[in-house]
Amino acid sequence: MDNTIVIGIAGGTGSGKTTLTRKLAEHFGSLVTVLYHDNYYKEHHNMTYEERAALNYDHPDAFDNERIASDLRALREGKIIECPIYDYTIHDRSENTIRIHPTQVIIVEGIMIFYPEEIRDQLDIRIFVDADADVRIIRRITRDVKKRGRTLDSVVNQYLNTVKPMHEAFVEPSKRYADIIIPQGGKNQVAVDMVINRVQAHLNQFGK
Repeated sequence: MDNTIVIGIAGGTGSGKTTLTRKLAEHFGSLVTVLYHDNYYKEHHNMTYEERAALNYDHPDAFDNERIASDLRALREGKIIECPIYDYTIHDRSENTIRIHPTQVIIVEGIMIFYPEEIRDQLDIRIFVDADADVRIIRRITRDVKKRGRTLDSVVNQYLNTVKPMHEAFVEPSKRYADIIIPQGGKNQVAVDMVINRVQAHLNQFGK
């Protein structure tokens, strides 16, 4: 659909990407579709739980980038997709999917979405959400312990062994592809308003 605008929201773990995504989705309502890169982790049904838990989920190769790129193209063409669901409690892709309908505003959110060229080139607006490392690790600990049933030790070990080095190797360098860099993500109301105005200007061209 020529009237579709695709917004990529990237940034480190716990940077505020989800808050920004939620505010945009709430503002534009039914005009928005959100694709979360985390749902496109590769499936590992042939591995044991222990083997899956030991994988590096913060490397670009952990994601099924070919599928999300294909789904994004389909949405832009006005087609319905079946989005995979990732189950963090078992470290594997669920057997269920989410049916997603195309809309005029598509948001793609994830730490690695600027890294693969097949995703990056489909983004009309690229936003990188920036936050200090100490803020991000505190948010990650809070989220993983409270919402994903993780232990504090496992979250800290994962952060030190994979999250931090992968952030420095892949996520932070991808900032150079951003059109806009937003400190503090969804809590930066000035930046949120600027993005809303930009998207609204696009919608106004098509009478929305």
